[in-house]
Amino acid sequence: MKSVAVILGSAFQNSMPPAMNLEQTVIQTAWGKQVLYHAKNFQHPAYLLFRHGLPHRLLPHQINYRSQADALAQVGCGALLVTSSVGVLDPALPLFRPMLLTDLIMLDNRLPDGSTCTMFTEPSPRQGHLVVSQGLFSWELNRQIHGLAGDLIYAAKQQIVFAYVAGPRTKTPAESRIWRQLDARVNSMTLAPEIILANELEISCTGLVVGHKYSTPDIENIADPQSLSQSLDSSKAAMQTIVLEFLENGKPVSFGNQLYRFDDD
Repeated sequence: MKSVAVILGSAFQNSMPPAMNLEQTVIQTAWGKQVLYHAKNFQHPAYLLFRHGLPHRLLPHQINYRSQADALAQVGCGALLVTSSVGVLDPALPLFRPMLLTDLIMLDNRLPDGSTCTMFTEPSPRQGHLVVSQGLFSWELNRQIHGLAGDLIYAAKQQIVFAYVAGPRTKTPAESRIWRQLDARVNSMTLAPEIILANELEISCTGLVVGHKYSTPDIENIADPQSLSQSLDSSKAAMQTIVLEFLENGKPVSFGNQLYRFDDD
């Protein structure tokens, strides 16, 4: 039976309900050991992956993205929801509202260690070219999550394009302006490698993000500490509700892209 899985960031460090009955599972991969958490309270297989470790110990450039992707493939992931806190580059988008991504920009297809962002590091029978025909973010999975989450998700009128900006430092104001000119609307230091590697393993996936600040120098952010705290709590609760709904009722979906292999008929 195919499973569903969610990749969580630091915002979820201590906020997942204990009643989920999480069981730690260590998966051996070609890139090292990876820890997943089996959510045992659901009728179908469901897993959580904490990208920064549990407790938080990994900076974005220290994450073993290939090991994570391989571990998810080994547990039969058929639908992957990747979450992230993001900086918002477009003033038309709201802060503290969950949003589903529709496209991404990763100008240099490389992991933080400088290697190519691919699972196919050595020649093998299963290697191939990822042909992005439907999009890196599954249309079918986005529709499913919209249906599960209802009005908790911001209904964007335009595509929400994600920019991958490798960390661990933040961007300069000039860099933020360049990304906006490239039509990026949100950005973070993670997520893109996870989406690309999952697609290479033919795992349907999508990205659910929430903006906690505007990342362009000419847009004012919330200055009142109490309002900021309340907004953060509200967005975290909404994200948690969506994640739990997906783990309980989400379903694997068909893979919309293609791995072109030269030995395929």
